[in-house]
Amino acid sequence: MAGVLGKIFKGDRTLWVVLIFLSLVSLVIVYSATGKLAYREADGNTVYYLVRQIVFILTGFGIMLFLVNIVPVVVYFKISPVLIGITIFALILAFVQYKMTGNPSKETSRSLDLGILSFQPSELAKISLIMFASRMLSKSQKSEEELTKAFWWVIGVSGVVCFLIFLSNISTAAIIFLSIMVLMLIARVQIKLISMVAGAGVLMAVLLFFTADFMPASFGRVHTFKERIVDFTKGDASEAVGTTQADYAKLAVFEGGMFGKGPGNSEVSNYMEAGYNDFIYAIFIEEYGLVGGVFLAMLYLILLFRGVSIVRRCDRTFPAFMVAGLIVLMVFQAFINMAVSVGAAPVTGQPLPWVSMGGSSMLFTAASFGIILAVSSQNQKNKAPTEQLVVVDVPNEDQAL
Repeated sequence: MAGVLGKIFKGDRTLWVVLIFLSLVSLVIVYSATGKLAYREADGNTVYYLVRQIVFILTGFGIMLFLVNIVPVVVYFKISPVLIGITIFALILAFVQYKMTGNPSKETSRSLDLGILSFQPSELAKISLIMFASRMLSKSQKSEEELTKAFWWVIGVSGVVCFLIFLSNISTAAIIFLSIMVLMLIARVQIKLISMVAGAGVLMAVLLFFTADFMPASFGRVHTFKERIVDFTKGDASEAVGTTQADYAKLAVFEGGMFGKGPGNSEVSNYMEAGYNDFIYAIFIEEYGLVGGVFLAMLYLILLFRGVSIVRRCDRTFPAFMVAGLIVLMVFQAFINMAVSVGAAPVTGQPLPWVSMGGSSMLFTAASFGIILAVSSQNQKNKAPTEQLVVVDVPNEDQAL
């Protein structure tokens, strides 16, 4: 039986175990945190969102198994230019669709409605941009001149993609761009080039902060960007008229104490609008305490360490860079969500990967895990004798793959 499962669940076993634990955490905390939502949207059927989450998790595992068993890693190298083109088109279409419909109930242009399905193009951008950057960087390891050219290509494409995301979701754009910068650092791009772009990014953030009040209402996310920083540093003005979501999150953490109130005993979730998504970590701590919160954070640290191990076992640069980028992005997102939940960072609206209530974000996260596991499976087939990442002397695309 174990042999049959091993042939199906290929790749890093520890990573599969981490995914199982994250899935269990997701089920118990989403079921607990959606009580208010169930009474508002599902006629009080609290089981509805539990079943919904089970469906998303099973679908996600199906995506992972398909990618790890069916799709060769070389496919990602070949499709990355096409995928980045589709991403840019989807981001533009989502923005145009929002402007044309003018739906007042929809605050931003994050989602693209295709009729039969709706998804956030920014989630596709996370994968496609990492793939594209990995392709460009892996092909340019022969000389510093080639690597510099690849750097500007990656910066240019990343700038276009992140700007389109920036129009509706500044925090997601920042996380993706930061992950790309870390990936280029791993790929041995000159520090002075990375520092120059990082400095420009910091300068732009400062300019946005101080000029936000002079921008038109159509630049609503810029106003939100400033408001959230001011609220974090000086206190939320909304506190004068009522308790904010960030306040409820801090209360949940305080109420959880060391060992928590126990499964299903959260009270704060009944007052929070995003307790099953952006602030799910706070609700988890309320029920399972600081001990549970540390355990959940450790799962993401294990994910990071296993990602590093997979990267070190790669004997080709493209899969190594791709895994590094995807791991960095997911871990960044996870710890930003945690920091927001405990009041250590401004509110950003980032879900906790593979734990927050399912949606397109969860399915794209499953695709990221599937790609990482596929690379791990390929490493096992190749039986690489060394733990060192090869990032030098790449004369052609075959060695990059």
